[in-house]
Amino acid sequence: MAQDLFHVPVLLNEIVALFADQTVGVLVDATVGGGGHASALLEAAPQLRLLGIDRDPDARDAARIALARFGDRALVVAGTFAQLGDVVREHDAFVGTAPLVGVLMDLGVSSHQFDEGERGFSFRADAPLDMRMDPSVGVTAAEFLASVNQHELVRILRASGEARFANAIAKSLIETQPRTTYELTSAVERAVPMAARRRGHVATRVYQALRIAVNDEEGQLALGLASALDELSVGGVLAVISYHSGEDRAVKAYLADQAKGGCTCPPTLECVCGATPRVVVAKASARLASSDEVAHNPRARSARLRSARKVAP
Repeated sequence: MAQDLFHVPVLLNEIVALFADQTVGVLVDATVGGGGHASALLEAAPQLRLLGIDRDPDARDAARIALARFGDRALVVAGTFAQLGDVVREHDAFVGTAPLVGVLMDLGVSSHQFDEGERGFSFRADAPLDMRMDPSVGVTAAEFLASVNQHELVRILRASGEARFANAIAKSLIETQPRTTYELTSAVERAVPMAARRRGHVATRVYQALRIAVNDEEGQLALGLASALDELSVGGVLAVISYHSGEDRAVKAYLADQAKGGCTCPPTLECVCGATPRVVVAKASARLASSDEVAHNPRARSARLRSARKVAP
């Protein structure tokens, strides 16, 4: 499958510019997807090599096709954010003694996962309620709903911004025990009064909340950020694209903490704990997709890019 049909890479020009001075060494694309970002980065820097990681087998297949023209400059392997460090060390023969000059993490779900109805990520097609990024690992969304209690489900829904009707939706899902996307959508629609529905589909945040829970995206992100920074060589760049406010807050907070070196001193006082800043954050605010990009790819509208350069081990 051609990468442009698999996933349209967001903020592509911004990513290439961000890594423009990382021309020699190895870059890790921790969500290689269809190979869109990876292809552009390899084209821009002929001496760069790229280790592409993804837990979705469909994504790995698409990336291998897209990156085949780069020969031994690209290697695509299985792995999660949390396994990033282990994957880098496991493929030491590819990495060798070259510096790890960049890590790119493109969070969330791919265009392919949304559009491939049978994966259960979207309400646009009726399918088994799966939502796993790696269909061979873990429990499905249907199995998750069969095991979670209502109190925990309310917390999960609220964390994704579904505050007002979280209790009603959780109650409906627990009682209904949906097994398909159609059943899930119907259960949500029954719980939310028509008059209270806002712009966009009423089930959007519920699907997002369940996907995050099923794939442990919050835990994976926390472990992945730490592992990425540990593996980066000094001078290397970490770039993260997020798609909802919870992810963006987590990335912003982590980079801000590392920019202080984990300093625990009161913010109004001079640091006396001896903390050494590990990164310099590129800019205080996240970079957004241009209006032109959003017009051509509406899914780029919610994308937020944050980055930092490692300055100390």
